[in-house]
Amino acid sequence: MNYLQNKTAVITGASSGIGAATAMELARHGVNIVAAALDQSGLDKLVKDIESAGGHASGLVTDVTRLEDTKALVKHATETFGTVDILINNAGLMLFSAWSDIAWDDWNKMVDVNIKGYLNAIASVLPVMLDKSAGQILNMASVAGHQVDAGAGVYSSTKFFVHAMTESMRKDLGVNKGIRVNTISPGVINTGWADKVSDPQGRKAAQELTKIAISPQDVANAVVYALNQPENVTVNDLIVSPTKQNW
Repeated sequence: MNYLQNKTAVITGASSGIGAATAMELARHGVNIVAAALDQSGLDKLVKDIESAGGHASGLVTDVTRLEDTKALVKHATETFGTVDILINNAGLMLFSAWSDIAWDDWNKMVDVNIKGYLNAIASVLPVMLDKSAGQILNMASVAGHQVDAGAGVYSSTKFFVHAMTESMRKDLGVNKGIRVNTISPGVINTGWADKVSDPQGRKAAQELTKIAISPQDVANAVVYALNQPENVTVNDLIVSPTKQNW
């Protein structure tokens, strides 16, 4: 059964990778898509692709680290499609470094996007969902939120935060307000991230790791499964990783 038909979803980080694949897959299930990202051209292409396939979509350039941007995003969604039924917090940064590098700028960027960005989107959409005592919030997490690598301490910390935040929201919003909240924790995904690693040795290791990676579409399928449930069912945390990933 399709419980998603005619719902409206706001998706951050939607111009590429997991966000774009998820937007396309949800649109195929009859969901109205409001796509947010910093990349205008990527958003334009996504909206065009969805509409060409018979779906409904709108895009808005959004900096999730700015509360005024996420509020404007929710306002745009409600004005375009009438309401917001689903929020998918997907925009994120994964920057690796050794602690001895003291990569202060990278640390702050990850905290701003991976934590504050999620909180901004949640704060913006909650009034709409609380008003109707219904809605779904899916926070994209990571296997790095279950176990830690020496070179990903701050990134893992942000994903541990996402898990803790989501569990608290489930116990409050889910139990008391009828707003379902859950996480998807992907393993290694081939989104082109390995080529962006600045350290040559680290880039080589990352490129080797992507040889076993799953695709954004695999994660999008998991998102649809987690969201396409009756109102009395919440998929709390779904880990999706490559069969050959041993951590």
